[in-house]
Amino acid sequence: MGQQQLLLIVLSVIIVGIAVVVGINMFGASAVAANQDAVVNDCLNIAAKAHQWAIKPAGMGGGGNSFSSIDVSVLGMPLKSATEIETENGTYTIDGSAGTSCAVTGTGVTQDRDGKVCVIETKVELKGGKITTTVKDRK
Repeated sequence: MGQQQLLLIVLSVIIVGIAVVVGINMFGASAVAANQDAVVNDCLNIAAKAHQWAIKPAGMGGGGNSFSSIDVSVLGMPLKSATEIETENGTYTIDGSAGTSCAVTGTGVTQDRDGKVCVIETKVELKGGKITTTVKDRK
């Protein structure tokens, strides 16, 4: 083979290698973003179910306009423990100790390049049903 042909083969191998590395990085970033979106969706779903439970009268098995006695088992979600919900997207805890508001904290499962996962916090207010979601951090 001529030097020109060998040079073209080496150049082709380098370009294909770079393309594979870029593709792997893009796939990893997409997986992390998809998991974060899924955790936000799960947090909103859990917050909506918690709000629905809280506004139901206590005589009908609800919270009687309070989150203070909320139990994760009443939300109909898959349980990890007595205080945590677990889905394929992450693990979620509920804190209703404030009474008139409730905080749902979700921790994702897909790690980014630094080995960190997303942490999402969703708060629901009893009055007006206001739900706010924030990306707290990666841990």
